[in-house]
Amino acid sequence: MARTVVLLNRGGGTVAADPQIATKVRKAFRAARVDAAVEMVSGGDFEIRCRALAERGDELIVVGGGDGSISAAASALVGTETMLGILPLGTLNHFARDLNIPNDLDEAVKLIAAGKHRRVDVAEMNDRIFINNSAIGLYPLMVIDRDLQRKRLGRSKRLAMIVASIRTLARFNHQRLTLTVNDEKERIDTPLLFVGNNDYRLDIGAPGQRESVEDGALSVFVMRKKTRRGLIAASIRALFNRARDDDMVRIENVQRLRVWSRRSVLPVSLDGEVVGATPPLDYKIRKKALGVIAP
Repeated sequence: MARTVVLLNRGGGTVAADPQIATKVRKAFRAARVDAAVEMVSGGDFEIRCRALAERGDELIVVGGGDGSISAAASALVGTETMLGILPLGTLNHFARDLNIPNDLDEAVKLIAAGKHRRVDVAEMNDRIFINNSAIGLYPLMVIDRDLQRKRLGRSKRLAMIVASIRTLARFNHQRLTLTVNDEKERIDTPLLFVGNNDYRLDIGAPGQRESVEDGALSVFVMRKKTRRGLIAASIRALFNRARDDDMVRIENVQRLRVWSRRSVLPVSLDGEVVGATPPLDYKIRKKALGVIAP
């Protein structure tokens, strides 16, 4: 068997917090009898390195990091025959959780060694791939503010997000968006549009989780227009995955979504990273476009 390349995000989650993580990963693969070459990679280089390995013909690439690292790798591997193995070494690991990949390093490596694989859906916005979700409105503005605080003031991620939420809610106005869902057009005023790769749950039993990433549909939610007090309460619930039925309107059976705005550039979050995108924004689901090692 060819040597398996394992890419670890040197700046993310568990990897950054544990100077011995590369040694532990090598040990776990040796115990599973997999010949692995471990590389420490900067977050911005993940897509480039994965694309080069796929073009070389590697059948499997293993990525250790959080959702941002997995999303970058997926962007390079979508539509190829190269399988993606995942070591959940980030902070939240939503994609790995929804694929039922164990958080324990040794168990995750054993899963990769077993080689069971399947193909799952990804979503796309204007040719940008995302594996979890995208948002327009409140959330990306909060993320921009949060990241500036962390860079300039050295605040923790949690504290910076709390401050960013308060400031964003204090000055934010509803956005007028025109949505074309499949082929039907509707104009809305909303503080938050959420688009997920497959169906996200909002019930209290498993908020923010997906039962499947293979159902071939976008999950689209629109936050209802509210008073400022109601908006603050609803936004906090959404931030902590505790949204109520009267907060968000679910749009069913979405294969394609086009978003128009009068603004020349919209801040859009894609798997937690914010980009500036020029409308119209075209979202679509790409069915079974990514091969993953998963139960």
